[in-house]
Parts: sequence; structure tokens; C-alpha cells
Amino acid sequence: MQRRKFLKNSTLGTAGILSTPLIAAQAGLNSESLNSLTRETKPIVLATWDVANATSRAWEVLKEGATSLDAVEQGVMVEEADENNQTVGKGGRPDRDGQVTLDACIMDKDGNCGSVVYLRNIVHAVSVARKVMEETPHVMLAGDGAEKFAYEQGFPKEDLLTARSRQEWEEWKKTSQYKPIINIENHDTIGMLAIDRKGDISGACTTSGMAYKIAGRVGDSPIIGAGLFIDNEVGGATATGVGEEVVRTVGSFLIVELMRQGKSPQEACEIAVKRIVAKNPGYRDFQVGFIALNKKGETGGYCIQPGFSYRTYSEEGHSLTPAGSYINQ
Repeated sequence: MQRRKFLKNSTLGTAGILSTPLIAAQAGLNSESLNSLTRETKPIVLATWDVANATSRAWEVLKEGATSLDAVEQGVMVEEADENNQTVGKGGRPDRDGQVTLDACIMDKDGNCGSVVYLRNIVHAVSVARKVMEETPHVMLAGDGAEKFAYEQGFPKEDLLTARSRQEWEEWKKTSQYKPIINIENHDTIGMLAIDRKGDISGACTTSGMAYKIAGRVGDSPIIGAGLFIDNEVGGATATGVGEEVVRTVGSFLIVELMRQGKSPQEACEIAVKRIVAKNPGYRDFQVGFIALNKKGETGGYCIQPGFSYRTYSEEGHSLTPAGSYINQ
């Protein structure tokens, strides 16, 4: 590792001595490629759905000079603590047994990652996932083991089932019918990607999963490569919607690999969605959406059904973008 850093620094030092035209001529670069290599890295935050408070917090963290890892963690923590968001953290809709269970993962610029599955009684699942990454030799902890680890790390125990979510669950039990509602029940994941001032990329994903799921069900959100994947040389991607379909195609990893091959974030997201559609004739009955970010700070998003949107925060402003969809309105 030290040798690699030395060689990298030596190369950069030599480049500083040579003139820009000479570098371009020797490398066979045109002006557009040269500008791409030499332009300053600009911080950016990208998140699934209209989570303006979350992206605002992540942007504040980046502007303070902190890492992209800190930004994505603190960004999604905003939604985990918001009881009005019934798809993550406290106030999340329970499984059919009345238990609120959380899944989350986080991944940094070096490929380090941590994940928690079926976590109960802890609000900030993403922070527990980070502790798994930083304090253990493991990637994933589940159930009672994840909860015990969280207490050992100082996380407080808290009842996650709010009065509102309990009332809705009691009403659901009258029929116990389960059918995912596109862009409502399946608004089940907050995924966030960020680039910091150093050009390093990190990502995080957190969810309470599908409402009234079978106890023990786990979707794509805590699965590295499915719900989230980061490669600091290329970019990152994250997913939302019916996690089973994302798992089957290893969707986020697929998108990053497509970007490695030269596809733009938008092109890569579209290909990933179309692969799900091609493999599932029932695609009209569910939603899957992806967002992606490459090393240049370019973004993209795409979904199956109309209605998915994503937030972007950069020096150019704070915006909400309706994602293109395979099925048109």
C-alpha cells in the first residue's frame, strides 16, 4: 500500500513539472478528456426519494469538510429518526407479527462495509452497521446478535412501534391481505451516495422493509452488491423497491460494473431496470428504482413504474428529479 501511494505521488509530482500540452500529447488525450482528468472534484449528495432534510444534512457535513462516509451516515440518520417516515427507523411499519425490524448497510471508499439484518429496538440501524464495519472482523450481524452488539456499543434501547404504525397494523390484521402498493408501501428504502472534497465515494442504505412482511424477511437493502455497492475508482449505486428482484440481479453491483465499462450512470440504471423486467413477466405489479453516481459526479436514476424520484444536492443547488420509467404514464 505504501509503495502504491509513493508511486502515485511520484507520478503526480512529475505531472506538475511537465506542461499540460505535453501531457496531453504524450497520452493521446483530446481537450475534453484532459478537462475531465484535471477538473476539480466537486462534492455531491444523491438520495432516493424526496428526502430533503436528509440530503440537506449530508450536504452540511460535506461542506464542513467531513468525509463522504460521515455524510451518508448522518444524512440517512435524519430519516431513521423521523417518525413520520414509516419506511425506515422509528415509526417504521411492522411485520405481520407487529415487530418493527430494520435492515441497513454502509460502505466506504476502501470497500469496507458493514450491515445489520432484522435489528430490533435500535433507531439508528445505519450507525450500528458502521460499528460492525469498524469494530468487528465481520460484514453482517443479524437479529438478536446485532441487537446485543448495538447495546455493547452504547446504543439505547427504544420501542420503534409508534401509535400511528400500531393503529395501521391493527387495521391491516382485519383482512391480513398482502399486496405491495407501488410507490407507497414500497417506498421502503432510503439509499444515499456522496462524493467528498477529496473525491472519495461512500454510500448507505436503511429500511424497515415491506410493511406486514413475513417475520424474518430480508430484502436487498442490507446486502452489499444488491441494495448498495461502491467502487471508489468508478462510482456507486443504490436501490429501492421490491428487494427480492434487486437481489436476483445483484442490481447495484451490476450498475457499477456497467459504469466501469463506460456506461453513464443513467445508461447503467436503465440497463439494470430492463434486466429485471426481462426476467420477470409480473413486472407491472411492483416497483424497483435505482440511482447511481460516477467518479466525475455525474448522476442517473431509473425505475419500472412512474412515481420514483431522487434528491441531489451540490454546489449547483438542491433539486428533486423525477426518474424516467420503463412504464410510461
